Amino acid sequence: MRRLRGRRPGRKISDRGIRVERLTTMARSLAPRLVAWRRHLHAHPELSFEEHRTAAFVADALAAAGIRVERPTATGVVGVIAGRRPGPAVVLRADMDALPIQEQNEVEYASRHPGIMHACGHDGHTAILLGAGRVLADLCEAFPGEVRLVFQPAEERPPGGALDLIAAGVLEGAVAAVGLHLWADLPVGKACVRPGPVMANADEFTITVHGRGGHGSQPHRAVDALVVAAQLVLNLQTVVSRRTDPLRPVVISVGTIQAGYAFNVIAPTATLTGTVRTFDPETRELVRAEIERVVHHTCAMAGATGEFQFFGGYPAVVNDPGIAAIVADAAREALGPDGLVDMDPSMGGEDFAYIAARVPSCYVFLGAGNPAKGIVHPHHHPRFDIDEDALPLGVELLCRAAMRLLTGAGRQTP
Repeated sequence: MRRLRGRRPGRKISDRGIRVERLTTMARSLAPRLVAWRRHLHAHPELSFEEHRTAAFVADALAAAGIRVERPTATGVVGVIAGRRPGPAVVLRADMDALPIQEQNEVEYASRHPGIMHACGHDGHTAILLGAGRVLADLCEAFPGEVRLVFQPAEERPPGGALDLIAAGVLEGAVAAVGLHLWADLPVGKACVRPGPVMANADEFTITVHGRGGHGSQPHRAVDALVVAAQLVLNLQTVVSRRTDPLRPVVISVGTIQAGYAFNVIAPTATLTGTVRTFDPETRELVRAEIERVVHHTCAMAGATGEFQFFGGYPAVVNDPGIAAIVADAAREALGPDGLVDMDPSMGGEDFAYIAARVPSCYVFLGAGNPAKGIVHPHHHPRFDIDEDALPLGVELLCRAAMRLLTGAGRQTP
């Protein structure tokens, strides 16, 4: 990844004297192709680190547009579009992986792979970035430097795919990076761009309770690990309500409890797994320490012992204020003056955080919900879908952001 160069050959296009509407027209003209790409990807989902067919599809689509293709990791793809003269790089990133969910949508493009589904919009992200590549390749003489289209595997599975791509050099020489997430909670035609933290630290934990098994009719001769586990589920919430600053968001969720063998056997052990979501490093460390304290004291009170393991996941995604302001201007151009709306930060996690920690970045949420079309289900739901009208809007937003970042925020883009 030391010599990322390439562009689609075409006529020279000046960045002056071209009507603002041109980029809008180019993006909208791609709508049928964007829908076809998205539906193909939706029908053929692949899990994290297994996106071989998806990566090949992306590489072929980039090559067909005359865009230089790099394969820095097994399932990662980078397309590079060089501008009219050498200069810095802007990175546009999309994730490609699906989830282990059985789809319940009855549509012609439903997943053809049992137990695997694009239930978070990554198929749309990939289609949008492919479309942005098409437009920017046609406009390569209108900007200096280069645009790197980074198609990332394994966002859904920590440690994620971003770190491998960073190690391969995809951020070298980059002055900015932009990521886009289709968002079901926002209506199509709207977007949210905000400075500062936008997604949370996403950590995991495992608690193992060691009690003493026995017959269900003789609880006094045993130490019931399942009862201790139930107490832990409740006691952990006091960390949120009584041990942390109420002005600093914290989520502790226990996702699984595994215990017991039979209806009349007192469980000797119980295992709990869960997640912790925070925004700032101090609260993150405080919550880790408090959970460990609650585990040991709750177990000791019942005569059991406990093991606590904490697995640091994705750090918080923090938008650079300057880059966010430029992307916000691009969003207003693409969506209109009323296209931007405010939205609280999400407690979800994203490994775009690793990119944002190294390069000034912005992560933008683009509306893809539409109750009138029945598109109301949340992310990771077996009936999740997107309003495909969002796809050309995403293309235009990314293109305008990239050109503003490369040519200067105050200059008009095509």
